[in-house]
Amino acid sequence: MSSQPDEPTDSIAGEGLLDQFDAVRRFDSAVDTAFDRLRGNPVADRAFYAITELGDFGLIWMLIGGVRALRNDDEIEEFVRLAVTMGVESVLVNGLIKNLVKRERPVVETERPHNLRIPLTTSFPSGHASSAMTAATLLGQGRRTAPVYYALGLLVASSRVYVRIHHASDVVGGLAVGLTLGRIAKRVWPGPRGR
Repeated sequence: MSSQPDEPTDSIAGEGLLDQFDAVRRFDSAVDTAFDRLRGNPVADRAFYAITELGDFGLIWMLIGGVRALRNDDEIEEFVRLAVTMGVESVLVNGLIKNLVKRERPVVETERPHNLRIPLTTSFPSGHASSAMTAATLLGQGRRTAPVYYALGLLVASSRVYVRIHHASDVVGGLAVGLTLGRIAKRVWPGPRGR
């Protein structure tokens, strides 16, 4: 990856289609700079690294759905719908969209404060963000607690920028994909709360 002489050591600009747009690069840079105000804070570092790890492979969403399924028979169908939809989301995002866009992940030349699994896939869109919004849409359906699921989803999504695994625009793209897939899933498979 080539670097400009005036780029910082922690470059957030990957090379690819999205990086051809100045507005995207400026947005990514502004968000990354905003997170720099928090980075290095031991509490923030621990929290964001922990939440990003919980988001790996949709773990946090499957745990929530699984616990709900243990409490109530109606929730079993909801859990199955969540698992199937998350599988479709993963194939679509990681198998199709990422391979089409092929955006490089941010380059980080400084040491990370905590261990972190580095994904092998490309950067756009963020799979954590897309799975978070897909899950929040399904888990929150017909519930007063829906805003909590969306807030948790936004936290998981933003953690990917904080830990410098994704550009901010990757996260925005993932949020859009996830919301769309969640809404499609609710139409195709309404579940007990949507009937």
